[in-house]
Amino acid sequence: MDRLDKILVSQNVGSRKEVQKLIKDGAVCVNGECIRQPQHKVNAVADDITVSGQPLLYSKYVYIMMNKPAGVLSASNDKRAETVIDLLPKDFQRPGLFPAGRLDKDTEGLLIITNDGEFAHNMLSPKKHVEKKYIAELDGEITDDMIEKFEQGIVFADGTRCLPGKLEIDSKNPAKTTAVVTICEGKFHQVKKMFAVCGKNVVHLKRISIGNLYLDGNLPIGSCKTLSELDKLSIFMGKMY
Repeated sequence: MDRLDKILVSQNVGSRKEVQKLIKDGAVCVNGECIRQPQHKVNAVADDITVSGQPLLYSKYVYIMMNKPAGVLSASNDKRAETVIDLLPKDFQRPGLFPAGRLDKDTEGLLIITNDGEFAHNMLSPKKHVEKKYIAELDGEITDDMIEKFEQGIVFADGTRCLPGKLEIDSKNPAKTTAVVTICEGKFHQVKKMFAVCGKNVVHLKRISIGNLYLDGNLPIGSCKTLSELDKLSIFMGKMY
C-alpha cells in the first residue's frame, strides 16, 4: 500500500503539486469511489484507479531503448551538460530513471534507460557474460595481431586485464578500418583503450546491440521507445563463452 499522490507521480501523471490538485478537485477515483485525500493508501496493482475517467495502467518499472546521440552525457542529471534523461519526451519521464550502463559522451547508439536496478545489474555484470557489440571506425587498418590480442584479453598500461573479446573486420569496409567489437564488460572508455593498446585510435564509436537486442534501425538518433517483454528477454539470450 502506498499514498495515492505518490503512485500518480511515479506514473508521470504530473508533479506532486499537480497530482494533489487533481485529487482535491475530484478527478481521481479508486475502485469507483472519488478520493480527495492525497495521502489515501491504495494498492497500485490490485486497485482500479482512474484519472479524469481514464484508467491508470500502473507499471512499477519501465524499460526504454534510446538511440543515443554524440555530445550527450549518459547520466541521470548534470548541472553543466545535457543528459540522456533530458532527451526523454515528457510521456517517458519517471522518477528514478537512469541509464543502464554508460556510453561515452561522444559515443552513439543503443542505450537502455530504466528504473529497475536489478535488471541493470544483470545486464551489466561481467559475470553474466551479456555481450555488447560496437562498430568502431579506426585511423588505421585492423591486423591479425590485433584480433589475437582481443581474443587473449587486452591488458592496459596500469595492469588492468580485460576479459577476452572479439574483433572482426567489417566486411562492408574494404579498407579494413571499420571493426565490429564484442565485449561483455563496460570499463571506462574500454573500447577506445583496447584499440589504443594496439596502436590505433577510435574515430567514431557506436553500440549496436546488447545480447540479442539490436538497435532499432528505424529509431532516429536522439529518439526512444519502450521495450517489449520479448525485447527484455532477448538481452539475456546473447552471451559470450
